[in-house]
Amino acid sequence: MAKYGEGDKRWIVEDRPDGANVHNWHWAETDCLGWSRDLLTKLLNNLTVLDGEGNIHLKTKTVDKVDGEAYVNIRKGKIIPGYEISLSLSWEGEAKDADGKSLLKVDGVVEIPYIADENADEDPEVKISVKDEGPIGKRLKEAMLAKGKPLILEKVRVYVESIAKGGPVKDEVEAKKIATKSNSTAAVAAAAEEVKKEVVVEKKEVKKKKESKKGFKTISMTEKFSCRAKDLFEILMDENRWKGFSQSNAKISKEVGGQISIFDGAVTGTNLELQNGSLIVQKWRFGSWPDGIDSTVRLTLEEPEPGLTVVKLTHSDIPEEDRYGNATVVENTERGWRDLIFQRIRAVFGFGI
Repeated sequence: MAKYGEGDKRWIVEDRPDGANVHNWHWAETDCLGWSRDLLTKLLNNLTVLDGEGNIHLKTKTVDKVDGEAYVNIRKGKIIPGYEISLSLSWEGEAKDADGKSLLKVDGVVEIPYIADENADEDPEVKISVKDEGPIGKRLKEAMLAKGKPLILEKVRVYVESIAKGGPVKDEVEAKKIATKSNSTAAVAAAAEEVKKEVVVEKKEVKKKKESKKGFKTISMTEKFSCRAKDLFEILMDENRWKGFSQSNAKISKEVGGQISIFDGAVTGTNLELQNGSLIVQKWRFGSWPDGIDSTVRLTLEEPEPGLTVVKLTHSDIPEEDRYGNATVVENTERGWRDLIFQRIRAVFGFGI
């Protein structure tokens, strides 16, 4: 998925004289990082976690940092969110004795290093630290973990649901729908004609791609590596090397019919065909996909000259939406191949061109 402002210009329509994006048929991309900061600040600032229960007082203070990227794309009326952000939240706590006398006041930090659309169906990691690591400080930290973490995750889920519905552009989309209905008959007819042309073009593209199923897509990529084909094949089929470049757990059988599990079990599958140094064909399934859906990964490795390997990837039967209705599956899968597999192999093993 391209970063905000770096989208493929073939999909971005130049401004019309009337400023309209008819029926939201074209990509319309909105930067949502500022909106994300505002909403998360509103959701997380000054939350009371404990107010005297067990002689402990806990509350959040302020969202000190929200970094990363967040945006919403609209294509043919469909809202497609994309975000990878981290946040830092300060908190404070106080422990009192049975008479209400203060024993200790502490400050701490809550860090959420990765909130992303690709993990929208999962709660993100939450790290809680305290500046005083003495016995009472640790007690306050443990209370924050037990009571504060669930409350914070509840608020993060509100953010995730809000951006999935369009974030700052939700009202704009609805307003455009109403405005479109109020246009003159001539304007509506012109819009319909433009949409008709777009449909014809898109149908031709779909036919050309020869998608095997409705609602499923295919990713095709070609990548070059400065290495021998057999070495790259061994990396892709060796679980220890997978663990090394992906920084996650992996279990990979080297036998046809054997099972694979990568990215801490987020992707599971089976080896369908293996040709040493030249071909890998596997069934892949992501845990967030609807039940019963498997995709097919085909990697061909060619070595046109010694030390140069060309990898051709075809990943077919990828569902357009996950089990939760998020329409970012294809984009996230393509980005995962590019950034989390191919680029990391180059970086870790020095195979860059």
